[in-house]
Parts: sequence; structure tokens; C-alpha cells
Amino acid sequence: MTDPTTLANRNLIIEALRDAPDANTSTPDLRTMFTPSSHREALAPDATVVRGARGTGKTYWAKALTDPMLRDVAARSYMMPRLSHTEVVTAFGLEGGDEPVFPGKRAIAGLVRHFGKEDDLQPKDLWSAVILMALRVPQVVALETWLERIRWTAQNGDAYETALRRADRETRERGKTLIFLFDALEHLHSDREHVDLLLSGLFEVALELRLTTTTLRAKIFVRPDMYDSAPRNFADASKLDANAADLSWSRENLYGLFFHQLGNHTSDQAEAFRDSTEGDWRIEEGRYIAPVEVLADQKAQERLFVTLAGPFMGTDRRKGHTYTWIPNHLQDGLGRISPRTLLFTLRKAAQLTEGADATHPLPLYYEAIRESLSHAATVRVRELQDDLGWAALAVELLTGSQVPMEPSAVHYAWSSRGFSAKLREVLERESEGSGPRNAENPVALVEELEKLGVITYRTNGAVDLPDIYRLAFDIGRKGGVKRSQH
Repeated sequence: MTDPTTLANRNLIIEALRDAPDANTSTPDLRTMFTPSSHREALAPDATVVRGARGTGKTYWAKALTDPMLRDVAARSYMMPRLSHTEVVTAFGLEGGDEPVFPGKRAIAGLVRHFGKEDDLQPKDLWSAVILMALRVPQVVALETWLERIRWTAQNGDAYETALRRADRETRERGKTLIFLFDALEHLHSDREHVDLLLSGLFEVALELRLTTTTLRAKIFVRPDMYDSAPRNFADASKLDANAADLSWSRENLYGLFFHQLGNHTSDQAEAFRDSTEGDWRIEEGRYIAPVEVLADQKAQERLFVTLAGPFMGTDRRKGHTYTWIPNHLQDGLGRISPRTLLFTLRKAAQLTEGADATHPLPLYYEAIRESLSHAATVRVRELQDDLGWAALAVELLTGSQVPMEPSAVHYAWSSRGFSAKLREVLERESEGSGPRNAENPVALVEELEKLGVITYRTNGAVDLPDIYRLAFDIGRKGGVKRSQH
């Protein structure tokens, strides 16, 4: 008979991680809010650009920063007093309240047709108008259409600068910093060329705020590939990099997040889990904070994880250690791991253990962990198809092959399977992704896939694929993890 504690912990993993795959649609709350040490710089008011791949926390932090209570908690957790003295307005995102200060996607699709025409409107004029709307400048608010607002802003440069100076002075006198927050920028437009130009204009306006005011700041959450793709041919553009931060996740942060979710669930088993860890959890403003050992000490984290999954991915260490095996197989070619992917994998492993190996003496069976990797790969590739459909197609056309393989073999597979024609079809119907910089050059395509973390190179020059992409397309590797047949 399986130990009741094992069953309780298995159920705890399933229930505590239930919302992990739906991070974009769920609302941050105090109990589950986790503040990894590596995200401190991204939340600083002066960080203009926050780069993060899918699932790394862009939308989570965008939502949390608009909540005064969660913003104050983050300020105290990161010992960043200035953050607690900020006001945040959503200047673009999927949620903007009943009266958003920005145009929607359909409105933007119509507006871009006016850029560069007879009145020489530019993308930066759109974002300047958004700033004026966020500041509730009467002359702009009174106009009925966004085209009128953009034209007014473009034609009244002095009034724009006066409005900024006034807002800067008033905000400074109140001892505040006003942040204009931009998120979900992949939804700007269906055409990547227009997205690049819109982002370029946004970056220019954001940098102007940073350089010309003391209390008005933009915070732009954006995917790294979108940041790199947007042209920056305006004055002082290089200073954007100096005010940019990345939402990165170390292995300790990832496991710290996992343990935090378990320890903060509402069930009785969460209390039993907290009691089972090294060190004492403390209560802080309605949530439990794990001891430093649980959050940042690899050896302590591994000891705790072993109680849930055992030490090895098999009967002995030859198959790998569970604590290191999971992140090693979930990372992309740049070593990045989405916390959403990790939590999905662990929850799926608990479900698979419960379904097929319910009598296993531990909450997570190593065979279920191995099988859950294929499920996670399928989910990750769907995300890749949404973000970069051409990259997903490039990997899909290698189905049935085996890595590592010579670059010439990659080129041949693409050529023999009609990559060029299929790529044109993908780019024509792709709604929110982006295309490659040089679609006709297979060498350049492979290099770009490497920069995106979709492929890697071996030391001998052969092309390899991270498991998180390889498994979704039945691409083999000698001695590697096999795709689940379920």
C-alpha cells in the first residue's frame, strides 16, 4: 500500500501547479507571487526594456506591477523603495480597463496605412499620442478618433513637450514615478514589418522619456527576437541596451518557484510539505516565504527534490540525477528554461504517475518524468509555432532524421521537402509570428536558428537539437530520450 504522505504530495503537486499552463490568463495573487533574485533589475523603474521569451514572466509581471498591493510587496521583497512610490498605467496590452488609453489591434491595422503618407505620420507619433492619452491631456482626450489624436500630436510638438514637463513636475512634487507599461506587443499587427516599425517608434519615444524627464518612465516587455529585429536608427539608440534587463531563470530560481507553489497552496498538505523542508518558512504579508536553503542552495534543493522524485532517472546514477536531468532536458539551445514549461512537466509527471504507477513509493516516478518531457516538448513547439512559425517549420522538415547531422544534410532535407515554398505559405498566413532575415539562404537560416536557441552546434560543426524541440518531431538521437508513444 502506498504511503499516505506520498499520495498527498502527489496530489499537492497536481493541484498547486494547476494554473501553470494558463499563466497568461490567470491573475497574479499574493499567495503564489514569487520574486526570483534574477528579476530585480527588470522591475526597477529605470529599466526601459524587459526582454523575455515566451513563458518567462513578462505578462505576469506586467499584471503584477499594475496592482498596487503586489507592486508594494515586490518593492519590499527586492528592497527597492522607489518601486513602492510608483504609479503604473497600461499603455498597451491585452487588458487596458474599460477605457484603454491605447488603440486596439484592428485600429492599429488601419492607422499604419497612414504612416509616411501625405501628412507624414510616423509610428512614434502614435506612441506619443498614447502617452498624452495616459496623461489625460484634454485636447487629445476630446478628439474622437485615434487618427485625429495622432495628427494633433504630430502637429503640436511644443504642446507635447509642455505636457511632459508639466506631468514630470507634478509627479516629482508628489514624490512618485509614473510608469507607462507596454506588454503583449506581439499582438500589435499581423505583419512583422509593421511590428518592427511600430516597435522602433515605441523605443524612440520611451528613450526620449528616459532622457528628458526625471519621473516619467516607459517599461516595455518584449520578446528578445522582437527587440533585436526592430530597427533602431534614431539618436542615442545604443542607450536602450544600457536600460534593458532580461527575465532569466537560474536552476535555483526554477526549483525555488516550484517549492514556493507547493508551500503556498491552500491545502493541509502544503503545511505538511513546509514542515518537511530544511529551515523554517516565515509568513510575510499573507504568503509563506521558504527558507534560504530551499530557495537558493542547490544541495538543499536537491535533497528536498529527491524526497519527491528519488535521486536518479533510473535504478542508479548512470541514467542521471533527477534534480539536474529535468532542467538539462528542458532548456533550449541558449540554456534558457521557461518556468511555465518546468511546472507543466512536473505536474504532468505527477498525473502520469497517478494514472499508470499509482503504487509507486514516491510522488514522481522517473519513467513518468521521462514521458512528461515529450508532452512538454509538444506544448513548447506549439508556442514556437505561434511566435516563430518559420522556425517550427524548419525543425518539422527534419522529422525522421537523427542528430547530430551535418549542416549540408539539414540543407538537403529542407530542399528535398520544399522548404522555400512551404515557408512562403507560412509567412503569408502567419498572424503574429516573424519571418527569418534571409529566407533564401540556408546557411543564414541555420545561423539564425542557432541565435534563437532552436538548434545548437557540436564542437565538430554538426547540427544538434535541444530535446525540448527534438522530441516533438520524432527526431532521433543515439542514446537520447525517446519520444513518448502515448
